Amino acid sequence: MASVPKLLLLSLLFFLSYRSHIAHAGDDGSHRVLLSIGGSLRTKSVCSESKAVQSSSSGATTVPLHHRHGPCSTLPTKKMPTLEERLHRDQLRAAYIQRKFSGGVKGGRGAGDVQQSDATVPTTLGTSLDTLEYLITVRLGSPGKSQTMLIDTGSDVSWVQCKPCSQCHSQVDPLFDPSSSSTYSPFSCSSAACAQLGQEGNGCSSSQCQYTVTYGDGSSTTGTYSSDTLALGSNTVRKFQFGCSNVESGFSDQTDGLMGLGGGAQSLASQTAGTFGTAFSYCLPPTPSSSGFLTLGAGTSGFVKTPMLRSSQVPTFYGVSIQAIRVGGRQLSIPTSVFSAGTIMDSGTVLTRLPPTAYSALSSAFKAGMKQYPPAPPSGILDTCFDFSGQSSVSIPTVALVFSGGAVVNLDANGIMLQTSSSILCLAFAANSDDSSLGIIGNVQQRTFEVLYDVGGGAVGFKAGAC
Repeated sequence: MASVPKLLLLSLLFFLSYRSHIAHAGDDGSHRVLLSIGGSLRTKSVCSESKAVQSSSSGATTVPLHHRHGPCSTLPTKKMPTLEERLHRDQLRAAYIQRKFSGGVKGGRGAGDVQQSDATVPTTLGTSLDTLEYLITVRLGSPGKSQTMLIDTGSDVSWVQCKPCSQCHSQVDPLFDPSSSSTYSPFSCSSAACAQLGQEGNGCSSSQCQYTVTYGDGSSTTGTYSSDTLALGSNTVRKFQFGCSNVESGFSDQTDGLMGLGGGAQSLASQTAGTFGTAFSYCLPPTPSSSGFLTLGAGTSGFVKTPMLRSSQVPTFYGVSIQAIRVGGRQLSIPTSVFSAGTIMDSGTVLTRLPPTAYSALSSAFKAGMKQYPPAPPSGILDTCFDFSGQSSVSIPTVALVFSGGAVVNLDANGIMLQTSSSILCLAFAANSDDSSLGIIGNVQQRTFEVLYDVGGGAVGFKAGAC
């Protein structure tokens, strides 16, 4: 059998630093993943660059993507929030997203419909920047100025903090100065771009279009809706629409702003479809110490694909349909109807949320495959935990998600368990309050996959081992 990569338990990092796609048949014929366990890493982490370096090719551009708290991040503060803090923020985000939906993602063949349960809830579905994990660096304006921005598939309107700013949080780069850019232009109140903001429009000021984005925790950004030149690698996007934020509240982040990758008209993906095409992809790295990438104009071959479901009322999100779950190579006895509320992909939610009926079956099957290890007490919403004290190697069951169209996605080891302490690991899934709540595929389960959003082709794709 091939050697297995060593598991480094990082004392200062929340995520597990292990990688392994080595599956084997256990004594009962089930498929498992072998992991070796080492001591805590006490030396300074080294930034490991992604397989996909910054590049541009015909019809596409790729830029590096980093974890905000890893050594590859440009942010001055690398301290990871506590597990309790991150799970609390994650629960707020998931709950807020789910309040937007009542009937879930419906329909087939890529056509979906979502019912809003509360029309008074703002259309922006994030909670705050504190829930987001991954960032890219772009250049905005002429001449271009570096902007470090968090990515979010749960947002459409992109924005950066701008001069003059009456209320801004501290950030890694200087505030963007519109007066220093020869290509900056605010939208007029009568412009089509201003009208397109809908509920996120905020009236007029000195004949200039104003926007406001209010997130689920009450944090917000307000300013002038504008356009300027955006540089992604060596490629340039002219008249990129974004919010020039002059007032914000509720953010403790040091990034310069947010880059929306949702399905709405204002997002980066939608705005650049004419330049790069209607497909984009990203790869979220396995640990904060490694890099991933974001590609606009992504190729669509070589992926395991499932139909993309869209909402007519909430176009931001990209929906998928889970059909089944496999543990140790064996499909669980979960009726397909359990998943009928629908599921969305989200780069900003950490843990995958499942209907409680499905989660209970997953947890039970996983526990049955982990009988050789002592259980550990729950850690917040993580309730399927194990104590690996004194272990030099562990063997865990594989977990696979089965989507409509027959797509089977075997999760990377990093997408199955999370470290909660130096010796305790927990199953990285959580249960919704009931089976009628929308499911969410979180960023932990997406790690190491190139995740494809082929909007034009109506498909979501997965390519294993991409970063």
